[in-house]
Amino acid sequence: MITPQTLGSAAFRSDYGLRLAYVTGAMVKGIASADLVIQVGKAGALGFFGAGGVRRPAVEAAILRIREGLADGQAFGVNLLANPARPGEEMEMVDLLLRHGVRNAEASAYTRITPALLKFRLTGARKDGQGGAAAVNRVIAKISRPEIAQLFLRPAPEAMVTRLVEQGHLTPDEAALAQHLPVASDLCVESDSGGHTDMGVMSVLLPAMIRLRDDAQEQFRYARPVRVGAAGGIGTPEAAACAFLLGADFIVTGSINQCTREAGTSDAVKDILQGLGVQDTAYAPAGDMFEMGSKIQVMKKGVFFPTRANKLYDLWRTHGALDRIDGATRREIQEKYFRRGFDEVYREIRDHYLRAAPEEIERAERNPKVKMALIFRWYFVHSMRLALAGDRDQRVDYQVHTGPALGAFNQWVKGSPLEDWRHRRVAVVAEHLMEACADCLNRQVRLFAPTGAGTLAER
Repeated sequence: MITPQTLGSAAFRSDYGLRLAYVTGAMVKGIASADLVIQVGKAGALGFFGAGGVRRPAVEAAILRIREGLADGQAFGVNLLANPARPGEEMEMVDLLLRHGVRNAEASAYTRITPALLKFRLTGARKDGQGGAAAVNRVIAKISRPEIAQLFLRPAPEAMVTRLVEQGHLTPDEAALAQHLPVASDLCVESDSGGHTDMGVMSVLLPAMIRLRDDAQEQFRYARPVRVGAAGGIGTPEAAACAFLLGADFIVTGSINQCTREAGTSDAVKDILQGLGVQDTAYAPAGDMFEMGSKIQVMKKGVFFPTRANKLYDLWRTHGALDRIDGATRREIQEKYFRRGFDEVYREIRDHYLRAAPEEIERAERNPKVKMALIFRWYFVHSMRLALAGDRDQRVDYQVHTGPALGAFNQWVKGSPLEDWRHRRVAVVAEHLMEACADCLNRQVRLFAPTGAGTLAER
């Protein structure tokens, strides 16, 4: 008999001290809030605080709140976002996590291994009772590409580890164990999802990544093999069952948690999210990787953000400067999109970057196309702030990262108490989804098992 407690990897549950092989992913700007993480931890699952875009004092306050809200042994983690433009800030975040004894990090947006990531992973590494290498800190790496997965499945680059020792970030004993540990303790394979997405298909990606893990384990013989979980598109029992049948050691939910009472976004956004269907999302440029053309998946129902964001990107791509855009279009952007002039927007941007990264302003002053990108990227920050605040006057400009999994979830719970988001507690959603997933799998086992052959668990 399959139960919610037997789904996924027993080793994963044991290592993290979990009852369920269920993880709630970090959502930026604290949308995956401290309260959300606390309730997930109390339910015996693993929640990650959404530290991306949150200032360090607020992250520190959230960690303290989470620690106060959870009992000893109840798991939680914090998102660690790659920051290639300002690696010093990434290292400062790692130092904050280590200072507060945070043992679990969700590594997001990494395209290469960084010193900060290795410092987190290897600090405190020691030999276990059998003389093997054991890491105190765990990294769940969110990946969607095989070449990135391979970086996390290998041991840390030796040259980088050596430099960390020379700079005083690691001890020689910690560094000596690096070649016996994978960079990631676990991989989270992210198929098409809300927010940043490579639009991958779970049934294609997950088996491929599991085979990469198996190859790495055969090559490196780690004492603790890397577990592989599934994320993206999981909003119904059937989707969760598919992930486990494909071999997922755990599942990660995202979009469905944004429409719960604990999520740190506005009630106005949740009111819209509650009514989403599976076709109510669209792709738009990612504000943080605007010039690269990276895509995010966002809510399109009731808002103009996807259309306006795509138009800004197309204008930037086809024009060398703001003054080369026709006058009517410039007026439309200032009056309808921004509701303020380009000069006012640039003054705000300039004041911010002169404090945070003055070299960006130097580039903008030299290159009008760079300046145009900075001004257009302001809209992406502004539109997310509007959504978080629930600004009713500019509702059409809400930027809300979500995927079709939420629409599927809304359809599944229609007519039940969970139809109203005010009744959606994140822990209740987790329990409901895992119980229904187990029921779904048990039905399928009975359907396909020969008469008298017993259940899958009994075999």
